[in-house]
Amino acid sequence: MNALQEQLFWELRKTQVELLRSLKNKHQDDWLIPILQDELADISSAIYKIEHGNFGQCEMSGEPLPEYLLKIMPTIKSSKDSDDLENYYRKPIISGFY
Repeated sequence: MNALQEQLFWELRKTQVELLRSLKNKHQDDWLIPILQDELADISSAIYKIEHGNFGQCEMSGEPLPEYLLKIMPTIKSSKDSDDLENYYRKPIISGFY
């Protein structure tokens, strides 16, 4: 386990504990529970990959994922997922059509 993986491992473990605590909280809105469960599954999968030495590999091609993507989204599963990240980028307020 390299330094980046170790740091991400502990951050993921902390988040995993927080999600488990949130799911045990009986005051959750029903719509939030599946979102938390999905996030918990992704985090558990990333932790498993770190523990078994295949963290950071694209699940489709087996190629290494860029380190900067792993820092942004340690639960990323494939290089295709990085293409979807563009949808979440903040769009500039200033536009060229004024």
